[in-house]
Amino acid sequence: MRYFSNTFFMIAFLLYCSGCNQPAVNKSSLDLQPNGQAWGALYQQRAAEYKALAFQAYNLAQLRLDQQLKLKSNKPLAIITDIDETVLDNSPYFVALAKQGEVYSDSSWVKWTALVKCDTVPGSVRFLKYAASKGITIFYITNRFEQERSPTLKNLNKWALPQADSAHLFLMGMDDSKEQRRMLVENKYQIALLLGDSLGDFDKFFDHLTDSVRTVHTQQTANLFGDRFIVLPNTMYGAWEDVLYKDKNANSIDDKNKVLENDLK
Repeated sequence: MRYFSNTFFMIAFLLYCSGCNQPAVNKSSLDLQPNGQAWGALYQQRAAEYKALAFQAYNLAQLRLDQQLKLKSNKPLAIITDIDETVLDNSPYFVALAKQGEVYSDSSWVKWTALVKCDTVPGSVRFLKYAASKGITIFYITNRFEQERSPTLKNLNKWALPQADSAHLFLMGMDDSKEQRRMLVENKYQIALLLGDSLGDFDKFFDHLTDSVRTVHTQQTANLFGDRFIVLPNTMYGAWEDVLYKDKNANSIDDKNKVLENDLK
């Protein structure tokens, strides 16, 4: 009986030791897509720091606008603002995508905007109303599709945003660059400020470039940020992410996850 007991414990000990030598199982991916969108949305919805950043951006915008109003201009002043994650908050859409294990698609996006359920980015309504009260013309330049014109205007007017009509809303045409639309405004107005969450909202030099080139252009135009360019935070999506996939044929969720994981330090 004692011999059997010793043998049993010896076998158990050897099995335990053999288990200790097994390497830890490593996940092949961090699953940044689509789960990462939920983290970004959580920050946007719940973090007081996010709200503070948005208030900071719009407080600075008002300060810069007041400075512009003191200067003489040969043209009337205008502000160009992006809409999504600059004026309207789309975070519930990205939460839904993450829960469904999906990434952005044009069809799901159009269904979302048709609901007219976007809340506003903190500080946006107050600032734009202030600008309008000072006689500033406001143009909403967005890369939403033409079929979204009606729900977009409904959502803007839901929050009583100023000058929210078709004449002041420039949607995406054949090209997602906003340069041509900005030029239409610039022909008649002096642009006092540009507001956006993506660098393409400010200048054509940021359109369709690689990550490294965008970084160089950002460094070269550093003095414009907080002056003429007012940037709002967006941790959920944007051109910053799209350029990481550029020329890497990352179309599937798995491929995108591999690209994102490889780019992390």
